[in-house]
Amino acid sequence: MAYIDAYVLPLPLANLAAYRKMARMGGKIWMEHGALQYVECIAEDVKPGKTTSFPQAVKLKEGETVIFSYIVFKSRAHRDKVNKLAMDDPRMHAWGPHNMPFDGKRLFWGGFKPLVQR
Repeated sequence: MAYIDAYVLPLPLANLAAYRKMARMGGKIWMEHGALQYVECIAEDVKPGKTTSFPQAVKLKEGETVIFSYIVFKSRAHRDKVNKLAMDDPRMHAWGPHNMPFDGKRLFWGGFKPLVQR
């Protein structure tokens, strides 16, 4: 059964081009190392909630939008292998805490195993 890593982060709209460039490279790296699918999504219909929401989860500020992305793997073991290869890839060293196009402190992510899959 598949395994999925999901990410949610705030992105300043002014950094959209830089993020798209980074995401394209990230997708290329993950797919080359064996990921089954790599998807980056930008918020379109995401409203603040009364109790919780995507904007609240990332402490969205004016001039920012929410990014949701996910990577699909064969299994958790496959995810661990692919993520290690991707993170060790020299092309990944172009980005770090000093030059990310978003606030990494407000990013959250996790690994998920499907509950229902069709």
